[in-house]
Amino acid sequence: MSAVTSSVRSISDLALIAGVSVSTVSRALTGKGTLNQTTRDRIRAIAAEHGFRLNVAAQNLRLGRTGSIGVLFPLGHEKAQALSDPFFSTMLGYLADALTERGYDLLLSRITPETEMWLDDFVRSGRTDGIILIGQSNQGAAINRLAAHYRQMVVWGAYSPENCYTTVGSDNFAGGALAAHRLLHRGAKRLAWFGHANAPEFAARQAGFLSALPDAVRRDTTVVPMHITPEGSRASARAYFAAGHRPDGIFAASDVGAISVMAAAHEFGIAVPHDMAVIGFDDIMLARLSNPPLTTIRQDIEGGARMLVELLLRRMAGGETQSVQFAPQLIIRETA
Repeated sequence: MSAVTSSVRSISDLALIAGVSVSTVSRALTGKGTLNQTTRDRIRAIAAEHGFRLNVAAQNLRLGRTGSIGVLFPLGHEKAQALSDPFFSTMLGYLADALTERGYDLLLSRITPETEMWLDDFVRSGRTDGIILIGQSNQGAAINRLAAHYRQMVVWGAYSPENCYTTVGSDNFAGGALAAHRLLHRGAKRLAWFGHANAPEFAARQAGFLSALPDAVRRDTTVVPMHITPEGSRASARAYFAAGHRPDGIFAASDVGAISVMAAAHEFGIAVPHDMAVIGFDDIMLARLSNPPLTTIRQDIEGGARMLVELLLRRMAGGETQSVQFAPQLIIRETA
């Protein structure tokens, strides 16, 4: 047995004995990637029989890779936003699934940019093989600067012809227009938009919303700056209603914002949807569970996560990519 054991000194030796490829052995021993369970169990049994253990760190060092993808949340415009935000946590779950299926670990980083070089500094740390940015915040210049010399990066967010990087996201402008048409269809005339214009995704939703309104309605539509956090958005809505404003239709930049607006409206005796229709954006799980259930503009978060991973790996392999925009969908529930 000792002679047999000593003959298995590498993953290549084990692959030869098992009659499979080196990559198949790697997937079997690391538990990453797709592989038939019977094959995985057989390879692990052979490895145990020969006392072989894969040194993943050494393997990655030889290959010049880390085996990890960095998922970064830049919070330049809204430093108080937490990763527990329902949109973030939903996106993160889908990304983790997609990366695991492709054999990568996920390294999560919530970044509050303190210098213009924060993104370059992260890349120079060498902790990951590539980067997925969730949102651009107000950091477009920093992202463009890195994209000029670093190709292993994709970004979730609004497309712009000025971007030097590949983005995946919803057509936010079209989503805003969908919300406007729905409120107008319900007969709403006194409208308000709640959102944070410093985020390009929110700015596009606002622009699409306002562009779809008749001139007379648009002139009277109120634009209300709203923090992204539940506490901040509820405080913004509370102050707005306390000032005596009584719109009959509201479009909020996110579902969290819309639900916060409804909570504030309840404090002032404003009934949704009887007195005021409300539409959100995202279609997170809470939209279906709110009281009443929230009408919203759905973006394909799961499809977006998988597309981000696919395009990043294509870029890491030297391929070219183009930005992708998903068409949004109006989901009608009870609030509008």
